[in-house]
Amino acid sequence: MDNRAEVSAFLKSRRAKITPEQAGMPVYGQRRVPGLRRGEVAMLAGMSVEYYTRLERGNLTGVSDSVLDALAQALRLDDTERDHLYALARAANTSGARVRRRPKKAIVRPSVLRIVEALHDQPAYVRNNRMDILAANPLARALFSEVFEAEPVNTCRFVFLDPRATRLFPDWERVARDGVGVLRVEAANNPYDRELSNLIGELSTRSDAFRTMWGAHDVHVFTEGTKRFHHPAVGEMELVHESLALPGEQGLSITVYSADPGTPAADALKLLASWAASQNRDAATSEADTEH
Repeated sequence: MDNRAEVSAFLKSRRAKITPEQAGMPVYGQRRVPGLRRGEVAMLAGMSVEYYTRLERGNLTGVSDSVLDALAQALRLDDTERDHLYALARAANTSGARVRRRPKKAIVRPSVLRIVEALHDQPAYVRNNRMDILAANPLARALFSEVFEAEPVNTCRFVFLDPRATRLFPDWERVARDGVGVLRVEAANNPYDRELSNLIGELSTRSDAFRTMWGAHDVHVFTEGTKRFHHPAVGEMELVHESLALPGEQGLSITVYSADPGTPAADALKLLASWAASQNRDAATSEADTEH
């Protein structure tokens, strides 16, 4: 496929992030560009300036793994960025007939649903790489109660389009940038995913913040970390999260939140569980009254 603009913007953005000092190169005179010059990247990667210029113009057709590795090393790419570069190269060297097939609709297996539901004291959900939440246990629905008010349930759409997101996520900018980075990775891996394209188009049109972050060409993959919440019912809590890819289910993963025993966050999770139970009781009572 023709992804030259994407490739070019990614390489330029990575080159702009590296200073000559970081690359161990001497600095002479006044520099007119941020980061490294093209010639400096070419020298670090062991290739001619002409060849690197071709790459930075977006032409990855026929590029070997050894060239990609040299380029990744010269640009000091981390593992996620390196994988992204390889995904861009695969897309550039794959015929349209092969990649235009629409992705299969993700279906969460019953066995996976049972695992999620069995985690009674830990918020857990299944999501795809478009950040759609496809299944969740009651505690996750309580933790992300505001996110679940809209259909389809998509955390990126909530983060950028719902004003309550900055309250729910005290570290909103980090959460937002991570989400954009996930979408950037997915766009390289599945360039013909229409639902993904529609989501990116919607967020670009409706959110200045998304449009700015998207233009940075940063990439991200969720594995583990901590996230702070300010829940409207239980207040502040800082939870540890782990994301585990589901084997055999391309693009699906389970995310589980937890807290160390005896910590304020653990107490907050217990309070959240009580709040969720009361909400469910109220909903059941209201439904029963309506039926009668």
